[in-house]
Amino acid sequence: MLRALLTLAALTGFEAVIFGAVSDHALSGAHAQLARTGAHYELTHALAVFASVFVARLGGRGALAAGVLFLIGILLFSGSLYALAFGAPALVAMATPIGGLAFLAGWLMLALACARLKLKET
Repeated sequence: MLRALLTLAALTGFEAVIFGAVSDHALSGAHAQLARTGAHYELTHALAVFASVFVARLGGRGALAAGVLFLIGILLFSGSLYALAFGAPALVAMATPIGGLAFLAGWLMLALACARLKLKET
């Protein structure tokens, strides 16, 4: 599971860079802004997936679930913005706030995992 999350985190980071470049070089106006926003959130949450694996390795219960929630958020939030940027029907926008809620749930779960860590103070 850890290897899968790390691999997916790296691939979503890769994808975010691609969509960031596409937003700057192939799209314009509102379409470019949609792709740019999707890329920003995707890259941010790719790093959050890495953090989740790190916290899990420290013994943080729930950290892996946070990583999964971040990936679901990337799929729904960023994915819907990319789809809209390339002309998908407006109905696709209904997935965006669900992805945002997945991001929020992931951050709360990661915070709880961090709060429960038993670390030696030095």
